Amino acid sequence: MESSIIKTIQEYLFSVRDVQYQQFQSKIIPNINQETIIGVRTPQLRDYAKKLAKDENIEEFITSLPHTYYEENMLHAFIIENLKDYDKTIKDIDTFLPYVDNWATCDMMSPKIFKRHTSELYQKIDEWLQSDQTYTIRFGIGMLMKYFLDDHFKPEILEKVAAIRSEEYYINMMIAWFFATALTKQEEATLPYITQHKLDTWTHNKAIQKALESYRINNELKEYLKSLKIKK
Repeated sequence: MESSIIKTIQEYLFSVRDVQYQQFQSKIIPNINQETIIGVRTPQLRDYAKKLAKDENIEEFITSLPHTYYEENMLHAFIIENLKDYDKTIKDIDTFLPYVDNWATCDMMSPKIFKRHTSELYQKIDEWLQSDQTYTIRFGIGMLMKYFLDDHFKPEILEKVAAIRSEEYYINMMIAWFFATALTKQEEATLPYITQHKLDTWTHNKAIQKALESYRINNELKEYLKSLKIKK
């Protein structure tokens, strides 16, 4: 029997659904069952997650995995990202990540507490990168991209990401996005990974494509990157 908090959450989600938005979401997240997408806009989900986080029964929802609907996964992610305790955040993420089944839930979950715990986070990311689960690896790469390409940059992170080999589209796309972003922030350290072809061919070309689409890369570098594309 479904718990009262889960029933309440589902009733709310269906009460604010937008059918046109559901159709849009179905197109951009094609790898999950379209019937599990209700069609609730992200700002509404974020606002609702803040309210739910204060509910005394919220742990009942957090521990009820897997969820039925995509929006329930999004609520779960947004509740986690507002947690104030680092250790609980990590514990809840590790419990949740095996159930994440799409790029949007994975990429939008960005706990605020991580900013204050980058050294511990850096060690934890190594575990995520060694996972055999698509979205756990993708999440780890995303956290490196968010927190370790600026003030906390270490050249070794480029090697960590370049070493990942996968047949999974959503992992390789994140690797490409990571290297395109790294080119905008750490060009000198990153460029050899492109010139020396340290990525697999598809990811190499996709990283260049994403870099060419970036407004943060100058035209001179873009022209050079074009010359580095690998012809299949």
